[in-house]
Amino acid sequence: MATPKELRAQGATPMVEMTDISIAFGGVKAVDQVSVDLHPGEVVGLLGHNGAGKSTLIKVLSGAYQMDSGEIRINGDKVEITNPRDARSHNIETIYQTLALADNLDAASNLFLGREITTPMGLVNDAAMEAECRKIMGRLNPNFRKFSEPVSALSGGQRQSVAIARAVYFNAKILIMDEPTAALGPHETQMVAELIQQLKAQGIGIFLIDHDVHAVMELCDRASVMKNGQLVGTVDIEDVTDDDLLSMIILGKNPAGVAA
Repeated sequence: MATPKELRAQGATPMVEMTDISIAFGGVKAVDQVSVDLHPGEVVGLLGHNGAGKSTLIKVLSGAYQMDSGEIRINGDKVEITNPRDARSHNIETIYQTLALADNLDAASNLFLGREITTPMGLVNDAAMEAECRKIMGRLNPNFRKFSEPVSALSGGQRQSVAIARAVYFNAKILIMDEPTAALGPHETQMVAELIQQLKAQGIGIFLIDHDVHAVMELCDRASVMKNGQLVGTVDIEDVTDDDLLSMIILGKNPAGVAA
């Protein structure tokens, strides 16, 4: 399979194109004519200070907000995304920082929350759900063993893997991840990094919202930096340093000699 960089060089159609997206709240432009794209198997980091507009931009794609102007294309086709259901119909899933897990339920119950497998009698089929959960976790996180415990008993990295498994099981092709390694230790962060590599290998495209430059340098192929609602630029991670990204965030300028 061609790498995301090779796909871009070949002029391949991105799986997501957000073009000239604008959205204002109370007359203040939170996002001002921003364009970003994403290819299969690629991780694009969205960086910027709090209030830079990165979360607002991505909430347009997830259906949480409606843009005032601009265009979204999925695999080259123009789409209307007015709510989260629309986003899901285009195989877009969001993993928020809070993970939206039910703490009192086990991994399988969380995986199928609201979409439970039932028996012919209409009862919840716990055995079938656990079997499916073991299958998907075996693919994503083979070391996961705590199938019968409530997710409140899981570590941060394990909880993250349950949230990712839920998205992938229900056919996510485009994944939005909000600060996936926030508040995780080094071992847990490495676990999430490995999960992301697995998703990339399956051709899933990921928008990763973060303000940690180091996390973006480690996990992403490209980074799009925003400041005051506008796009500073998009750069290939292999072409920049941590300091380059920091100067984009702070000064709002592209690093010298790097095409954005």
